[in-house]
Amino acid sequence: MDGKQVECLSSIIAVLILGIVIIVHEFGHFLLAKTNGIVVEEFSVGMGPRILSTQRGTTRYSLKLIPFGGSCMMRGEDGEDNGEGTFNSKSVWRRFSVIAAGPIFNFILAFFGAMIIIGIIGYDPPVITQVKEGAPEEAAGLKECDLITSFDGKKIYLGRELYSYLTLEGLEDKDITVVVKRDGKKETLTYHPATEERYMLGFSYNPDENQAQIQSVTIGGALADAGLQAGDYIAAVDDNEIASGEALSQYFEEHPLSDQTVTLTYLRDGLDYDVEVTPQAVHYVEQGFSYNLGREKTNALGVIRYSALEVRYWINSTLEGLKLLITGKLGMDSLSGPVGVVNVIGDAYKESKSEGTLMTWLTMINMMILISANLGVANLLPLPALDGGRLVFLLIEAVRGKPVNREAEGMVHFAGLLLLMGLLVFVTFKDIRGLF
Repeated sequence: MDGKQVECLSSIIAVLILGIVIIVHEFGHFLLAKTNGIVVEEFSVGMGPRILSTQRGTTRYSLKLIPFGGSCMMRGEDGEDNGEGTFNSKSVWRRFSVIAAGPIFNFILAFFGAMIIIGIIGYDPPVITQVKEGAPEEAAGLKECDLITSFDGKKIYLGRELYSYLTLEGLEDKDITVVVKRDGKKETLTYHPATEERYMLGFSYNPDENQAQIQSVTIGGALADAGLQAGDYIAAVDDNEIASGEALSQYFEEHPLSDQTVTLTYLRDGLDYDVEVTPQAVHYVEQGFSYNLGREKTNALGVIRYSALEVRYWINSTLEGLKLLITGKLGMDSLSGPVGVVNVIGDAYKESKSEGTLMTWLTMINMMILISANLGVANLLPLPALDGGRLVFLLIEAVRGKPVNREAEGMVHFAGLLLLMGLLVFVTFKDIRGLF
């Protein structure tokens, strides 16, 4: 299969995944509407003019031209119509269930996707794999094979949860409490991590990899400010070729960073770029232990439990990303629209092909889990035009005992829709520009 065929297939798979996530969301609304006796006038996949359409009973089923989005149009949904079979003729809690069903079905889809992945390759237990000799963690009693259940007050169920916490929050120069499970018993350990002043670029990589690929970039760090991203490859430092993660680690050992600017050559999407970066002096808090990020199999009950925890992880990751966006720690350039999502899925497909068919499809399922959880959370935000905004009005109606003026509510949702469409145009333009 040549490059053009791979590119075309990856785009088709990406659109299919996005379509499945949207269909499941709208099907949630559809199923609960039908269950509650509400007439669904049209159930559509896509936006714009109809390509295919068929009428079954009171419902028209449509496939539309633009393969992003979808709708479940219910009779009397946005008006004062309280006649038989209309949305507003039903009780507030029946309407609440219909609106909430879309995001909930996204979480259900993510759960079943997680069951496939965990059933095949397992989950990532947060087990200590190594404790640095002489480190405060060792003195506090942390041992290899300890299972971390809580770190600095945060519940930990998966290795990636600990990784996300350490990447986004970082260690602080303070006492840290860790709860571990050892030989079936829980133990609470407290230590103060080692600290030192150090010049750093603000990124992580795996020294055992064949290429020096950036795994994460510290927000506000030197590399983040220079525009580098997770997934980029370091090819050279000050014109010294870097062939692997081990070579990069060795180079930094032989050439410790200082306040002097260094020139990095990095690879992204097959193209190389040069950038000058000045290391930042930071109060470095050392992590004196390593932990597992690999997968191990579990039994049937474990598959169910860890599938739920997998969905929890992605929901929390989405909420954490929103918090960083609101607080300004992430810029608007971190947002992606449908074009950007398709591009990310396509890239993941192309990168996973070398690992075999099974891993390729597991990667695609993982992308579906991520997108479905993101869509579920985003739609529950209490913003006009979103499901969450509509739920807010229904809660107000439940408290007041009567609905908010339908016309006023409609205007609020319409204004919200205009803002969302404006945001969609902005991120779509940004995504398209990023393709060239």
